[in-house]
Amino acid sequence: MTALAVGELADLRSTVAGGLREAWSGPQAAGRPDAGSALLGSAWQVAARQGWTELGPEDALDALLAVVSELGRLACPLPLADGYVATQLLAGSGDLVAAIGEGRVRPVVAAVESATGGVVRFAEAAAAATHVLLLPAGDGEATLAPITAVRPTPGIARPDWSEVEWSAAAAVPVPVSAAVAERARAVLRLSLAARAFGAAARSAELALAHASLRHQFGRPIGAFQAVSHRSVDGAIDVAAFTALADEAVHRGLAGDPGWLLAAELAVAHAVVAAPRVQLGAHHTLAATGYFEEHEAPWLFRRVHADVTRLAVLPLAAGEPADLLLEGGGSLPPLDLGERAEAARTEVRAFIAEQVPAGLTGEDPALVDLLAGAAYLAPGLAPGHGGRGADPAEQVAISEELTYAGLAPLARTAAGMLAPSIAHRGTPEQQARFLPLISRGRMPFYLGYSEPETGSDLASLRTGAVRDGDEWVVNGTKMWGTGADQAEWIWLAVRTDPAAKAHAGITVFCVPVGLPGWSIQSHRSLAGGISCTSFFDDVRLPDSARIGEVNGGWQVLTEALAHERIVIASGTARLLRLFDDLLVLLRADPQLAGGRDSAARRELTALAARLQAARALVAASARRTLDPGAGSGAEAPMAKIVGSELEEEFGEAVLRVVGPAAALADGGPAGAPQSFEAALRFSIMAVVAGGTNDIQRNLVARALGLPR
Repeated sequence: MTALAVGELADLRSTVAGGLREAWSGPQAAGRPDAGSALLGSAWQVAARQGWTELGPEDALDALLAVVSELGRLACPLPLADGYVATQLLAGSGDLVAAIGEGRVRPVVAAVESATGGVVRFAEAAAAATHVLLLPAGDGEATLAPITAVRPTPGIARPDWSEVEWSAAAAVPVPVSAAVAERARAVLRLSLAARAFGAAARSAELALAHASLRHQFGRPIGAFQAVSHRSVDGAIDVAAFTALADEAVHRGLAGDPGWLLAAELAVAHAVVAAPRVQLGAHHTLAATGYFEEHEAPWLFRRVHADVTRLAVLPLAAGEPADLLLEGGGSLPPLDLGERAEAARTEVRAFIAEQVPAGLTGEDPALVDLLAGAAYLAPGLAPGHGGRGADPAEQVAISEELTYAGLAPLARTAAGMLAPSIAHRGTPEQQARFLPLISRGRMPFYLGYSEPETGSDLASLRTGAVRDGDEWVVNGTKMWGTGADQAEWIWLAVRTDPAAKAHAGITVFCVPVGLPGWSIQSHRSLAGGISCTSFFDDVRLPDSARIGEVNGGWQVLTEALAHERIVIASGTARLLRLFDDLLVLLRADPQLAGGRDSAARRELTALAARLQAARALVAASARRTLDPGAGSGAEAPMAKIVGSELEEEFGEAVLRVVGPAAALADGGPAGAPQSFEAALRFSIMAVVAGGTNDIQRNLVARALGLPR
């Protein structure tokens, strides 16, 4: 099956609500007494007319997920995924496949494990179904049998789940291999997750609109940070699931064997995140969304019913932790595009063939080796020592070098300063600085934060007054990481105190050690040195200015955008730590535990969260190539998820591995970083590049929430 284009999928989604307008008017329809039979029966007829029941023979997994996610937004449990897998399993029975496509046979699928004493429990939409399809756990037979009795079992699901009896005498058995049965279960599980997230995403939209319109204490409630940040967290969870599901679909359509793990990572994210999004939306909607004339109660039921039903369709391969520990692999790679993946392949070969074993960190020989291959600053033009790589290629190269632990400090200037100098610097500045950056010879520190401003750069107070061709600087900067070893300062100062906050800032790049400059060192939790730097009538030449006078805000935002990508692409470092953890657990079955052990549940949660962070980084990288491909919030979203995962990962490893993880040599031999060092560094990951509270404010603005 050829994947549908983005526009085609959008058109398909838009037809669902329109097509079901009369048969299933909206989420509130789930509460009607006839929703379980008459309404769903009518919806099934619409699905047949629209061709949604014929997606299985086409193997149109992307179209299936697009439709079921829209059904989730309507709180409609039409079991299209059941029909999808049924038509694939019954492919040799043309009459049955045609009957399903025409809506004359309406199957619901159940795992054989849930069918006891001739009764299937927790069946969805059975009141409008005609048949039950029993799916084997391994090699065996799938059995399509007519339903003979349906007993509703009221509860959280609306329409009600049911207990179903069937006629064995009229059943149609179909031989099924274990691999085919496993794929069918995986498709059903991913569809349930997509439907649950469709409902959760609709609730998040309702809450977002409510936060902008509802006023309390004289302000829209979305202006209160507690509300806006809750909305942001919901949007991040939705974006992460979308990225994970898209990746699973991409692999499924390509016949990639890694698709099963990719699909289960999306499901694992949904199990935790879809209810979290739904509950967060309800907290924002408050009493408005609590009563059944509103959509939210019916969406709430849909989310929790779908997530809970995942338990009746287990995979033989188990959860993501089981797939990883027992299968011997790692998390599926994320495709950044043809050119980026070609660059990734090239740098992997370079590391394998050219980098001597054991050569890591900031070894001068290693820095020179990478500089010679133009890997330190790949985004720069070849004339400045780079490769002219586009943003996605830069991310791919950075990920591979970071995973291997190669020259992270030498590459920092390339990620943070080089784009601004190349874009805003004078020809003389470019000729001076860019070759230094590309050779890893520009150790610097950021002169941004101040005692009373922190991440609020618009409020910085360190001032610079012009005196002829010079500027006189007075003030204090804090948390200058590496200032004790730096040779340069990337300095932001206020040059127009009367201007509005963002308008009166200018950026300079100046050498350390000028008269009137001094530092005081502070050792961080991670063991590195950061400094408070003091400027007492320090004179800077105007030739050190980057960009226009009072135009520094544009320089800062450009640099910060690149810095956040650098920080977010640090998920490659987490991937290396995750792989090191897998090595330890595979070597010690007692640590790894058995299926459904606490250790494996921790590992599944980490795997899903890490893959979500990587997927958001990939989405951010793709958006730099196609500005219309996202909301503009992907970069801060990726930074939030990736940096907070660093803390979660470090804490989880201590729980799983125990005291050994708290030792400096607690990781596998040859690992570039120990688990305990990563945990100590994790606090800085959350703070660097603007605290995550600031990042959430940026996402809130992108979502249109009021200030």
